[in-house]
Amino acid sequence: MDISVDFMRRIAQVAAAETLPRFRAQGAVANKEQGSFDPVTEADREAERAIRALISAEYPDHGILGEEHGSENISSRHVWVIDPIDGTRAFISGLPVWGTLVGLTVDGDAVAGMMAQPFTGELFYANASGSHYEGPGGPRKLTTRKTTKLDQATLFTTTPALFKGEARNRYDAFERQIQLARYGADCYAFAMIASGSVDIVADPGLKPYDIVALIPIIEKAGGVVTTFDGGPAEKGGDVLAAATPELHAAAMAALRG
Repeated sequence: MDISVDFMRRIAQVAAAETLPRFRAQGAVANKEQGSFDPVTEADREAERAIRALISAEYPDHGILGEEHGSENISSRHVWVIDPIDGTRAFISGLPVWGTLVGLTVDGDAVAGMMAQPFTGELFYANASGSHYEGPGGPRKLTTRKTTKLDQATLFTTTPALFKGEARNRYDAFERQIQLARYGADCYAFAMIASGSVDIVADPGLKPYDIVALIPIIEKAGGVVTTFDGGPAEKGGDVLAAATPELHAAAMAALRG
């Protein structure tokens, strides 16, 4: 099935109505994880409620999996996967590299998705017509860079500290082969692969709602998204995205050590 850009714009609008007024407003932050720090805000919860209500009204037979409010009807062939604010740490720090992620899976495969950044007025989306951008500079079709070599690539990861034990040693060796490595940016870094500004994102320990929406945006722009071992990324895990198949293969080999 196809998802219209109009519907994605509507999702972006209802989410922005909840997130933007609370951005840089010094609101309360709760911690979801004892012994660590996994922040959640009122903006996260209310944006997801608004998105779920819109999806349920438009597609009442579809399932929904959301970071903040759990799952419903996920035995459906069609399941929407929602992260109302991917990058809550950036959100509470006042940095505009968070985004609202909403993706659709059909029989477990990610077929459509969107990443909206309302502060910058940007929408990255993919549907049956391809991968697209709307925002400053005007609308355009998204295409990845044609980088094939690690020593010409720009790499993002959330932080090398997420790689533990021997995996950290392999990551450090991998990063030394890269032309430019940067940290943070969450979903925005993945969107930059599709837009042709970044070549690789390697992030361990992702959840489905961290990546499902981004898979079709990158793939329909010419990139590749898998787990570190080459498997499907829809269920999350250690995720590797790259601008070209050749670069993805080189990165996957490097991360294996």
